[in-house]
Formats: sequence, C-alpha cells, structure tokens
Amino acid sequence: MHRRQFLRSTAAAAASLAGLPARSRAAAGQLMTVTGPMAADAAGLMLPHEHIMVSLSVPGPFDAARPDLPERYRYDRDEVVRVALPHVRAAASAGVRTLAEATPAFLGRDPLVLKRLSEVSGVRILTNTGYYGARDDQHLPPHARTESADALAARWTREFRDGIGDTGVRPGFIKIGVDPGRLSDIDAKLVRAAARTHRATGLAIACHTGPAVAARDVLSVLEDEGVPPDAWIWVHAQAESDLEAHVEIARRGAWVEFDGVGPDSLERHAALVLNLRRRGLLARVLISHDAGWYRIGEPGGGEFRGFTVLVEEFLPALRKSGLGEEEIRQLTHENPAQAYGVRPGSDRGQTGA
Repeated sequence: MHRRQFLRSTAAAAASLAGLPARSRAAAGQLMTVTGPMAADAAGLMLPHEHIMVSLSVPGPFDAARPDLPERYRYDRDEVVRVALPHVRAAASAGVRTLAEATPAFLGRDPLVLKRLSEVSGVRILTNTGYYGARDDQHLPPHARTESADALAARWTREFRDGIGDTGVRPGFIKIGVDPGRLSDIDAKLVRAAARTHRATGLAIACHTGPAVAARDVLSVLEDEGVPPDAWIWVHAQAESDLEAHVEIARRGAWVEFDGVGPDSLERHAALVLNLRRRGLLARVLISHDAGWYRIGEPGGGEFRGFTVLVEEFLPALRKSGLGEEEIRQLTHENPAQAYGVRPGSDRGQTGA
C-alpha cells in the first residue's frame, strides 16, 4: 500500500484514539502494565521476555478455563497462580521489579492470571496484543488468514483501547511471531498489522524472529510502513550465529534481544553482549531468560523454570568480563524501560497527507 493511502486508511483509528479520555490512554514514557500505567523510569530491574503460562495447543486467547472445552485445554487459574507465584516472588527477592510476559493470544495468554500474580507479588507485569505466526502459522485464528492488515490492527488497537475481552486489562506491547527465512505473505501481513497498531497506540513491537534473514525482512516492512527501527525488538536474536548481523541490526536502531539466558548458556550469552559492547552498541541490547512456564495439560503445569539466573549468575559473569555497574544498569534498567515505553503514536491526531 502506498504511504499516502495508508495514512488515510488509519486516520480514523488514530482520531478515535486521540479522542479517548485520559484514563484510557498511555502517555509517552509510561509502561502499560496489567494493573495500569506506570512511569517507565520507575520500572527498576526489568526482564523483557518471560512467560508465566504457555500451551502450544490452547484454542482461545485467554478462555481455556471454560468448562465446555476438552480436558486437555482446561486449567485452573488458582493452580497456575499457586505454581508460578513462588518463582515470581523469588525474582522479586533477587531484585526484579518488572516483567514483560510474552505469551501471545492463542498460546495461553491470560491477563487475569497475570493481574493476580502482579497484585500478590508486587512485580509489575506487562501482557501483549498481536498474533503468533511462527511454527508454520498453526496458532493463528482463522480470521487472521482472511482479514487484512488493517482489520487485524483494528482488533489489536481495540484491545489497547478497551482492554482484553472483558478483563479490563490492557496490553503493554505488541507480540507477533514469524517463521525463519524470508517472510511469507501471512507473516508479512502480521508485521504490517503490528506496524499499524504501533502507529495508532505507540506500543513497542516484539517479534519472535530468530535468524537475521527474517529480521531484515521485518525491518524492511516496518520501514515501508513508516515505523522507526527502535520501535521493534528482534526476539531470539541469539539464534543468529553471525555476530556481524547483530551489529548491523543494532546500528540500524532496532533492539537486539538475547533471551534464553540459563545456567548452560552464560558464556555464549556473555560473548553476544560483549560483541555489541565492543562496537559501542550496548544501548541496543536486551537480555532475558525466556523462562517459565506453566504448561497446560501437564500435571502440575510441568517443570517451571524460574527467573533468577540472570541476576544471580549472568550479571556476575558480565561483571567478571569487565562490565561496570553503569553498564549493568543500562542493560537491566534503562534499555528495557526505553524499549517498552509507550511513545506518541505517529498517526494520533493526524488527518492524512
């Protein structure tokens, strides 16, 4: 779509957002959490990519507790909270103050579980809007295959405006997923829908991407949509073995996220961070565990991997590698708060061009 046509097509959505009452909008420099907006600079130590609950077979966006669903899709919210709460509290004891929960719709996103965990633990939690097109699009709802990018963006923007379903919980970022390699038509549509949602809401775009071939395609689509690179987070960038690709994407202004931090990956993840630090690009780096998670259908939710390795083991490893306390703070406080801070939507109040 030509840029002029796109601006006209989104003007109505932008105007409707601009006219929302103040309590329904997020200001620039804020994080939108499941318990409401907070100042981004108050986020403290933030984990930018974690999971509380995930199921690769959940049929609905947050409705798997419905009694009419098959047994394998059901879960008890009380049990999920009981299992996850000790891990969230342990993270809080380690110094974590904010957590971005990256489970998208149709894979186990449940804003009510996240809100309860946040209220009980004191950890601020962000949830998301958007759809997951990775794993060969098997987790997309049927309408995602037939609706246009504008229609999908309207759905996601409504979640930001009105809350997810009837929960009253609003998303704090956009989460999409694409397959490795060149973008398929449907994955490119998801990226365009995310771009248009960003333009209307100011929410950051976190995209499950992996290797750099797809990452470059995602950036190209965003640029075509008029979205700045720093509105996009390259999720799972550690899946790309070419260190120069990390440098390339970071220099273009995007966020390069090395998630998957664990006891067995400390050396490799430290090398990834140090590579960008040597190139003067530490300000574009995000680090997280990609951990959790309660697995629907497994007894007791299966094995839950906690959220403390980064603070207790990875940061000490970075210090031993020569990172100073200001650099550690940049990685754990400043970068994630900046990446996820709601920015002024570039279409809000615009009348077309």
